[in-house]
Amino acid sequence: MFSLAWKSVRQRPGRFLATLLAALLGAGVTMTFNSLHDTAAGAGVDDTSAETLTTAASVVGGYGTLLVFFAIASTLTVNVRQRGEEIALLRSTGATPAQIKRMVVGESVVVAAAGMLLAVGPAMLGGRALFGMFQDSGQVAADVDYAFGPIALSSGFAITLLAAVGAAFLAVRRATRALAGGRPPRGRLRVLGGAAALVLGAASVAATFSMDATEPALMAAPAYGAILLAVGFAVFSPHLLRLLLGWFARPLARIGGAGAYLAVHNMRQRAAQLAGVLMPLILFTGVAAATLSMQAVENDALAASGLTKSVDDKNLETLNLTVVGIIAAFACLMLINSLYAATSYRTQEFGRQRLAGSTPRQVLATVGFEGLFLTLTGTFFGTLAGLAGTLAFTSVRTDTALPDQVYALWLGVLAVGTAATLLTCLGTTRRTLRTPAVAAVAVAG
Repeated sequence: MFSLAWKSVRQRPGRFLATLLAALLGAGVTMTFNSLHDTAAGAGVDDTSAETLTTAASVVGGYGTLLVFFAIASTLTVNVRQRGEEIALLRSTGATPAQIKRMVVGESVVVAAAGMLLAVGPAMLGGRALFGMFQDSGQVAADVDYAFGPIALSSGFAITLLAAVGAAFLAVRRATRALAGGRPPRGRLRVLGGAAALVLGAASVAATFSMDATEPALMAAPAYGAILLAVGFAVFSPHLLRLLLGWFARPLARIGGAGAYLAVHNMRQRAAQLAGVLMPLILFTGVAAATLSMQAVENDALAASGLTKSVDDKNLETLNLTVVGIIAAFACLMLINSLYAATSYRTQEFGRQRLAGSTPRQVLATVGFEGLFLTLTGTFFGTLAGLAGTLAFTSVRTDTALPDQVYALWLGVLAVGTAATLLTCLGTTRRTLRTPAVAAVAVAG
């Protein structure tokens, strides 16, 4: 299995570049934060420093583990979907679904192992830099020595490997079942999980109003609520996209003309595939905007009260900013990978449109309209999730619903999400359109 997988990866390395990048980033983040466990377990570490290091490693490491799986799953799902013709050819020549699964899983193991090995050096440097930040802020004693040991290595290798194997198995299982003419999975667990996330998120946000304004854990409830609501919206993103398209299809077609009509039609047909774009965009917008806004409000409230930040306050701020940084990095990676793969995969479609009379500018306008609608959809539901947590927190912590500094932060987050979406889809389309229409149809077909 591994010899065939290695041969496949070596012959077409560009196909696995996105998965390699996801595995490298995932293993790097996991090992970076779990190295704090190694440091906390060292000899002579005082209780306060050990608690700070362990808390940071546990909280952020937990988020990192989930994001590693989602990032690798996203890239592998797109990769397997693009190889539909290859998998169909293997099936027609006698390969069994089990053999195809072993091949794809073997490829994923090879790529994940390469990503993990490449991530060791950056993880050591990143862990040392993070440790230095804790020491510079006084959260960790100056006499504590940094350590990168077995906990970091074993967790990075195990988590990334399990994520790659699990995601590859699920992706190829869906693909082989579809080719065999079987019914696609109903996704009951997915629906139940999304509904549970929405219910728990709403309950967590509502619990904020029962807390005191000076309670140390006040930020936790609305922050978790915003994250859970964003996850729930992300799970139901295909249904939400179809709902919005049903509402705005005619007005958009009237305003945007033929390009807008074609874009709406394409998005209706590809709503399930476009969920891979909406999910990271919703998560990025909701989590980043809510956490940054709440932290800014908390900092201003502490400054207005004349109090200095305690070690716990510094720990919370560090964790919040670090979590946002990790989520933003993974979400942008998933967003760019999904958009790049989904757009480059449409080479044949773009070629047929041009042979039918569409100009490259018209094709580019259609894709730009699709990207704009996806951006508006993702940022809208991400904003709903983030606003729910932010409004609950600021209403309890301050006298105003949305202090002035929140607006600038929110616009900054929306600008990053919009730029990542539009620049990626338009840039990939422009690159694809350089291929002559006849050649694009011939190569893709």
